[in-house]
Amino acid sequence: MAEEPQAEVGVLRSKRNATRYQILVEVADRQPAVSQQEIADAIGVTAQAVSEYLRELVDQKYVEKHGRGRYEVTKEGVDWLITQTDALRGLVDHVAEDIVGQVEVETALATTDIAEGDAVTLTMRGGVLRARAGETGEATAVAITDAAAGEDVGVTNFEGVLDYDLGTVTVLVVPRVREGGGRAVDPDRLRELAADHDLLATAGTEAFAAAHGVDLTPDIRFGTREAVREAATKGLDVLLLAVASELSAHTDELRASNVGYEVIDAG
Repeated sequence: MAEEPQAEVGVLRSKRNATRYQILVEVADRQPAVSQQEIADAIGVTAQAVSEYLRELVDQKYVEKHGRGRYEVTKEGVDWLITQTDALRGLVDHVAEDIVGQVEVETALATTDIAEGDAVTLTMRGGVLRARAGETGEATAVAITDAAAGEDVGVTNFEGVLDYDLGTVTVLVVPRVREGGGRAVDPDRLRELAADHDLLATAGTEAFAAAHGVDLTPDIRFGTREAVREAATKGLDVLLLAVASELSAHTDELRASNVGYEVIDAG
């Protein structure tokens, strides 16, 4: 008679149950031609141990043997796998939401002196999460470290909503070198745009040359897709000089993150 499925995440009750679960998963994945040595290598036990577990699973009617090296998981075996997997999924969700979620820690910049255990108010300014002592704003947390003003402080137990506007991205398209490259960019327009934005990013050599030509030093030169998106999501306005061939990759990244952007010509 088949063993009844064990409740309360039975596969974690003992190493034996966990191994049975792993072997049954491997059989289901490889059936009907099952190599005991491959299963042993996959889960880190000996081939002899796999053979013994398979005999036990056949006796319990979780697995059916059709000949040498040919096995198939039965309906009872599938039901047991589903039950144990659902229990594991529930445990993982509980850990992620109820346990890990409660101990999540972020780092903020202290704008006042803060003592461990203090309630703090959180704000986002200049792309940096900031904390000040006292619950005077909509987003609050609790400090888990001491910090003087200007130092980093750990915060947890978040409540409320951090209210700030997303930044925007202005993309200035720079032609490839055969079409004029950085020399085709209007220098006065470039200086004007740079002055109106928090950060300057360049993607491509022609774009860097355009910035260099008007004595501007880019804040971001490498990994610009991710960096520009991240800066905008933290409330910073970014001017991106991008070679035409880089344009679509950057705009795709911005659209995927719901970041507002404008594309303008470099002339």
